[in-house]
Amino acid sequence: MSKEGSPIDPTVLKETCYIAFCVVIMSMAMEAVFLIIGKWDFSVLLGNLFGAFFAVLNFFLMGLTIQSALKREQKEASSFIKLSGTYRMLMMFLVAIGGLLIPVFNPVAVILPLFFPRIGALLRPLADKGKKGGADEQ
Repeated sequence: MSKEGSPIDPTVLKETCYIAFCVVIMSMAMEAVFLIIGKWDFSVLLGNLFGAFFAVLNFFLMGLTIQSALKREQKEASSFIKLSGTYRMLMMFLVAIGGLLIPVFNPVAVILPLFFPRIGALLRPLADKGKKGGADEQ
């Protein structure tokens, strides 16, 4: 069996689901802001869907990269992670450019969701702390 043919680790799926949930919540908040300021139109929804999809895909691919890197020698793993990071960064750059150039998308609604996984990852310790705090206190 090849290294790339291995099943997806449950941790990768769990963390990707968490990030996807965060992206959905932040996307809904962004849509609400566009509505409140009177700038919402269909291009906002399309841009949000486009940006959010690629933001979650980028996180998932990063998880797969780490999963695969753990099965490699240290030097090979390091180069593999760097190469994957380069390709993922290129993908995100192309998504941002697409959001700016394709008129069916609102550029702000494409680019903002690209940052939502980072925000979700920063909030993760708070979510974990809330779970542990509730279970430990009796």
